[in-house]
Amino acid sequence: MNFYSTERLTIRRFEQSDAEGLFDYFEKPIVNCFQDEKLHSLEEAKAEVARRSWQPSQFAVCLKENNQIIGNLFAEKEKDTYSVGWNFNPKYGGQGFALEAAKGLFHYLFTQQSARRTYCYVEEDNLSSQKLCKRLGMRQEALFLEFISFVKNADGSPKYENTMQFAILKREWEQLNREYK
Repeated sequence: MNFYSTERLTIRRFEQSDAEGLFDYFEKPIVNCFQDEKLHSLEEAKAEVARRSWQPSQFAVCLKENNQIIGNLFAEKEKDTYSVGWNFNPKYGGQGFALEAAKGLFHYLFTQQSARRTYCYVEEDNLSSQKLCKRLGMRQEALFLEFISFVKNADGSPKYENTMQFAILKREWEQLNREYK
């Protein structure tokens, strides 16, 4: 089931054929917040794809031209607000796919799901996601010092990371993205 399409992408539910592509970028996550989702085998990837295929908050991002998965989005509903996020295969970086997919997701949430607000958390060292948030028109609302730990320091103690919160309201999104109306 496709949720929406953009010029170059299809955003849909996960399918079994996505396992190899998901494994390609979850075998070695480049951002610490995805370390707990690290996949160790293609079999684990198949199980993960099966799990995600039933979760309404999970979306596969695929190239329209060949249906190849290049990343994923999530949107967890909290009344009229959505916590959103993304993870893309670095092999497809620098081509604007994350921006295109996230803009499509926001359009879908604000127009089809009656979202009033979206927000996301981004670790302080994840500069590409911070840049994406700003390009989406999101504003930084908070900086949480030593907010969460995803990995350990060399001595085995938790490495706590500073985390930023970005958000945008529906009315702000509409003002910035008149072409979607």
